[in-house]
Amino acid sequence: MRTTLTIDDDVAARLRRLGAGRGVQKQLINDLLRMGLDRMEHREPTERPPFRTATHRLGARVPSLDNVAEVLATSEAEDWR
Repeated sequence: MRTTLTIDDDVAARLRRLGAGRGVQKQLINDLLRMGLDRMEHREPTERPPFRTATHRLGARVPSLDNVAEVLATSEAEDWR
């Protein structure tokens, strides 16, 4: 199959460097396309299950987490107020 590709400058530079000792660009491009297609066809699904953390009862009951000083005082068993 014959087709025309527009290759970005950075990709073209990498192709030139990679193909410097190999000579035939057609074969190099076909090999690279095969490698990329193989990776895409055999790629593991990227969707992961949501991460969950376990909850633990900490004992002391804090009415609101809005007041950081009160939370710290409660966690350090200080008398607040």
